[in-house]
Amino acid sequence: MQQKILILDFGSQTTQLIGRRIRELDTFCEIVPYNKFPENDESIIGVILSGSPYSVYDKEAFKIDLDKIKGKYPVLGICYGAQFISYTSGGNVEPAGSREYGRQNLEFIDKENPLFKGFDDNSQVWMSHGDTITAIPKDYKVIASTQKVENAAFYCEKDRIWGVQFHPEVFHSLQGTLLLKNFAVRICGSKQDWSAASFIDTTVKELKEQLKDDKIVLGLSGGVDSSVAAVLLNKAVGKNLTCIFVNNGLLRKNEFEDVLRDYECLGLNVKGVDASEKFYKELSGVEEPEKKRKIIGKGFIDVFNAEAQKITDVKWLGQGTIYPDRIESLNITGKTIKSHHNVGGLPKEMQLELCEPLKWLFKDEVRRVGKELGMPEHLIKRHPFPGPGLGVRILGDITPEKVRILQDADDIFIKGLKNWKIKNSDGVEISLYDSVWQAGVILLPVKSVGVMGDERTYERAVALRAVTSTDAMTADWAHLPYEFLAKVSNDIINNVKGVNRVAYDISSKPPATIEWE
Repeated sequence: MQQKILILDFGSQTTQLIGRRIRELDTFCEIVPYNKFPENDESIIGVILSGSPYSVYDKEAFKIDLDKIKGKYPVLGICYGAQFISYTSGGNVEPAGSREYGRQNLEFIDKENPLFKGFDDNSQVWMSHGDTITAIPKDYKVIASTQKVENAAFYCEKDRIWGVQFHPEVFHSLQGTLLLKNFAVRICGSKQDWSAASFIDTTVKELKEQLKDDKIVLGLSGGVDSSVAAVLLNKAVGKNLTCIFVNNGLLRKNEFEDVLRDYECLGLNVKGVDASEKFYKELSGVEEPEKKRKIIGKGFIDVFNAEAQKITDVKWLGQGTIYPDRIESLNITGKTIKSHHNVGGLPKEMQLELCEPLKWLFKDEVRRVGKELGMPEHLIKRHPFPGPGLGVRILGDITPEKVRILQDADDIFIKGLKNWKIKNSDGVEISLYDSVWQAGVILLPVKSVGVMGDERTYERAVALRAVTSTDAMTADWAHLPYEFLAKVSNDIINNVKGVNRVAYDISSKPPATIEWE
């Protein structure tokens, strides 16, 4: 039975980050809403309570009955989780005099506590809360303080409960990963047997049992998730898998042909469908971003459905859905919100059962699985690409000529990122492409005056976009070298007919988004 740490989500923006950190410790974890604790799950070895946008004494605050877990599992409360444990166990939580935010250093009262095993003196942690625990419950002991927070960490030996008012999951808590490792491994007894190799073995076995001799169809995008899902399914059912790759006319330059060639090398049974003209016709004259998205989404469904129906006796629909797509998040109204789901618009008449082999993986884990499967580096390291493709990078209406201009400019930018080498923090040479999370070119709905040779020009402007991120929930604009930007700008203007001006987007997310539409 696969061991797991259960993370109860009270609505924190960093709950997924807790999950990622636990997975990085080769320990399986599952994130569930605070009020969805699974009954009789014998695989649970420990429980983590996340942070929350609420105060524990708010009427709307998310609350659970801790008696279900107290003494039954080791428990770690983080920020709101720690305050909730204290507040509901006889302690006291009050508004802090001022918001406790930023870097603090731990002062240990019990450094031998297993939660802090191996910690340095004055270890830096990150605080982010407006309330503070002013009194801990009876039978609880304070094990660490900071200059401003007396009850920074506490422990109850009888119920095997720990609480910390800082955030070990964030980068600024310098030994936060060690704290989570101490909890998962030292306290909960994780065997650390969650790995890409073990995932592949287990998943292929489960897929064979699930699908048997049934036929399955999967829509490929050329991206990491659908590609890894296809290779996993192919490993399990071979010829019973049919992949459909739709060219909506909004892919990157030569991507349709390049991706089909890649898939052929992987031994996949892939059917490529060029539906460019259909999409261009349906998008003609449409400028409103959401309307464009809906047309592109419906167009894909129509083409995919038509091709799938040509295959006899198909019973399953494969999807590259990954874990962040499935995690239920909470907003401050207390209502449950479902994240984006890949199959949300597929027609009911398809009557296919759903198969999602990557549904438990984060993006970085998908890449590790792809590497373990022997997939080519350029497929595994491919940047995320929006489902509507270049349709959301052409501001305004879409025409074949605009697509041609954007494809040419984007091709120069992406190839430039791949060819420009830098050294990372470890002194290892990598490409600029591998140093950023996502990059692309935006075709702006404006023209500007320029001079080429002795002639005046009045042509289009494009914006380069490159961001760094770990999960796309937040992102910073990539600080690309000036020399590189100058070269790319020059190459685009000299080689892309119809462009005479290049800008660089230096907006972060938030307040901006990664894509412009």
